[in-house]
Amino acid sequence: MLYLTLRQLEYVVAIAREGSLSAAAAVLNVSQPSLSVALTQVENILGQTLFVRSKGTPLRITTFARRYVVEAEALLAMARRLEDPEAIRQGVNGSIAIGCFDDLAPCHLAPILRRLREFLPGVDVTWRIADFETLSRDLREGRIDLALTYDLGLDSTVSRSAVAQVSPFAFFASGHSLARRPDITLADIAFEPLILFDELLSNRHALQLFRGLGLSPLVVHRVRSLEIMRSLAANGEGVGISYTRPPGSLAYDGAKVATVAISDPAAREPVILARSSDAPDVPVVSAAFAMIAAMFAEPAYGKGSFAQGTARGTTDP
Repeated sequence: MLYLTLRQLEYVVAIAREGSLSAAAAVLNVSQPSLSVALTQVENILGQTLFVRSKGTPLRITTFARRYVVEAEALLAMARRLEDPEAIRQGVNGSIAIGCFDDLAPCHLAPILRRLREFLPGVDVTWRIADFETLSRDLREGRIDLALTYDLGLDSTVSRSAVAQVSPFAFFASGHSLARRPDITLADIAFEPLILFDELLSNRHALQLFRGLGLSPLVVHRVRSLEIMRSLAANGEGVGISYTRPPGSLAYDGAKVATVAISDPAAREPVILARSSDAPDVPVVSAAFAMIAAMFAEPAYGKGSFAQGTARGTTDP
């Protein structure tokens, strides 16, 4: 006899994914008290604590719950497939959760999702965009199976595979004296007012590149958005630095922004596909890992999505 419903399992999975009862309740469109009661019922049936709930402290997932949520997600994915005759016909099973670093997502998340659905039809694919720290934690706690990111903020429990090497770019106002150079070095902009990302590890990485050359740059703005960085640079507020180069020569406010590649070899950074070394070897995850790695190895994809990071950049007029 089945004592747990699919709805109860869905509640447990949502709480694990969102990290709090209130956030899960909002996603599920149910009241928080109802969700709390359902969670208590599940824990009573299992005879196990899934989440440690203490007033005034964040919700903590237990070791048992991490394993349980993986199984619950697989069962929910199977239940969804049973409602879809086409998925049953194709005979594909499993689910996968993909994480992507903020800076990489605009260029690569959608192509990855499209390719996964093309080559693994019927697989339940979910995704989230996050910073370095969150991606590392989500891998460690089993919230995501794979992450596309830079090799920053990941600990020894993470297995890494480099899929590309990218160089950073500098953003200038169109009239800046360096704006029409074919490329520049970090030393060329060391005494310019800099605009860096507010994300801690990204900010620290950029500063370490300069300090490795014995340079101490002046940071005048820290931003959370690439387009804010481009707008500030275009309006003469400083020089922005990013590993992502959006197409076009206009910021959102209409000001012209010039983009120049930074040629220092030490500034090149690997883009990696990461997974937890402690995670079980699930066939669908291994298949997705191999498919994404192969996608980045394709010359046509490299010339498109990563051209902005692998070649010496050009300056937009």
